[in-house]
Amino acid sequence: MRVSVIGGSEVDEEPYERAREVGRLLAERGHEVVCGGYGGVMEAACRGARAAGGHTIGVLKGTDPTAGNEWVETGIATGMGDARNALVVLNGAACIAVDGAAGTLSELGLAFVYDRPVAGLGTHDCSAFDGFRAVGTPREAVEYVEHAVG
Repeated sequence: MRVSVIGGSEVDEEPYERAREVGRLLAERGHEVVCGGYGGVMEAACRGARAAGGHTIGVLKGTDPTAGNEWVETGIATGMGDARNALVVLNGAACIAVDGAAGTLSELGLAFVYDRPVAGLGTHDCSAFDGFRAVGTPREAVEYVEHAVG
């Protein structure tokens, strides 16, 4: 399954390591990582997934498919800027949100619009929405989305 990993583009060490662990666990369990393709949580998830032999997909803002972080295996140029957030969400069967600011909040909203289950790891409180679960560890995040998608 493809899982969209969303979160802050600039993060401290703790959320970076959490996202890296999310990527590693997803890859070890046979899942692909979809993300926005740049720094922070996106970079960390791709880095973790690639270290575990997983496939990573970066849905990029601009027109250059090679502009993503060094751990993006497949870059998808959109030329859409932040409007590409809808494509990040639509290309995963579920989302895992780590940390994040306004861009992550927009992706969370889109996840609920498109009925994607979301595991939140130190991110915005979206507990009022069906399909959202706040989790405490990367393992809980991965297990939640696996269970929610079935």
